[in-house]
Amino acid sequence: MRVRIVTPLSVVVDQDIDSLRAEDASGSFGILPGHAPFLSALAISIVSWRKGETEGFCALRGGVLTVSGGDSIAIATREAVIGTDLATLDREVLARFRADIDVERTEHVEGMRLQLNALRHMISRLQPRPDGGEFR
Repeated sequence: MRVRIVTPLSVVVDQDIDSLRAEDASGSFGILPGHAPFLSALAISIVSWRKGETEGFCALRGGVLTVSGGDSIAIATREAVIGTDLATLDREVLARFRADIDVERTEHVEGMRLQLNALRHMISRLQPRPDGGEFR
């Protein structure tokens, strides 16, 4: 099988492998040669693969995994970090990815709150004036 892990800026992994393990919202799953076409939204996690006795690891900031004909696996992610030490990837990289997601959620909620307040203000300006006059 061939696996390609890409970010918006680069191809992080492009190599032949024997098997792959990834994780989505429902848990871990494996892919072996001849796997049926498949699509999954990945969680912030570490994907691992084997080629013979060699194992590889890559921390992913979420993403999408597709398996297509010809034993081709493609993973598109916002950010990926290759590593050989699973503990370091888990402890440092995934913690940073999760913290970044928490900040993005907070910023998103704040942005939504500001937009809602702007809409409320616009709606209040469209209501008739108390003295029965035209709209403000």
